[in-house]
Amino acid sequence: MAHRIERVNSLIRQEISELLQRQVKDPRLGSFIAVTEVNTSADLKHSRIFVSQLGNNEEKKSVLKGLTSASGFFRSELAKSLKMRHIPELSFEWDNSIERGDRLQKLINKVAPEEDH
Repeated sequence: MAHRIERVNSLIRQEISELLQRQVKDPRLGSFIAVTEVNTSADLKHSRIFVSQLGNNEEKKSVLKGLTSASGFFRSELAKSLKMRHIPELSFEWDNSIERGDRLQKLINKVAPEEDH
């Protein structure tokens, strides 16, 4: 069952990424948005979609509102492209891993001086 969930996660991630690039016309979703991860529940009824984008907090909130309002569109498009009996409910969340990684890299650079090569 875990392998099936991994495949579903991968397919949902690919499809939503492609939809964001080609078909979504919401101005809030105009700039580059990366779908970093998808976690689908074991019963395949809910999917948490993690997204990331460079920008300030207001832009991030606007992107999440845009994605949430477009979730019906995403589900209908997923129903057309995925061979599943039920399409999971989609919820969008912000992925802060890029910002955390950047912050950790800066802290490491402060502590460990760079070697001259």
